[in-house]
Amino acid sequence: MKRIGIADTTFARVDMARYATRALGAAGSGYRIVRRTVPGVKDLPVACRAMFLEDGADLCLALGMPGAAEYDRTCAHEASLGLLFTSVLEAKPIVECFVFEGEADGPAALERLARRRAEEHAANAWSMLFRPDDLRRHAGLGLRQGFPDAGPVRRTR
Repeated sequence: MKRIGIADTTFARVDMARYATRALGAAGSGYRIVRRTVPGVKDLPVACRAMFLEDGADLCLALGMPGAAEYDRTCAHEASLGLLFTSVLEAKPIVECFVFEGEADGPAALERLARRRAEEHAANAWSMLFRPDDLRRHAGLGLRQGFPDAGPVRRTR
């Protein structure tokens, strides 16, 4: 049985872990979820590493919602670097799913964006563990999480 770690934050204005968990359930089975909730995005790398080391996670999904200020973008960048370092250090994937408050106009749009992005990243995480060929078939298609797909530059199929 595989273990999927979900790390989320109290800073987020949307319970993205709830949506990710539902999407994982819809994707399939063969896993158990372990979860750690931390204050903010800069705490996510340690939470993911702890799930790898202490909980035996095979993959982590890092969910965060940085604010709209420039300072928040800097914090998100630092957190992202920490997640990359943790992933390389443990030789296990971390699927980073950040939603910036400034990406959506108003609370309802922010909720929709966070829900959709968390669901789509969770589905990708499940595919990474159980059906990597599904991802391979979608290479180069310009798929986007949370927004409409961009599509390929040129159709080759």
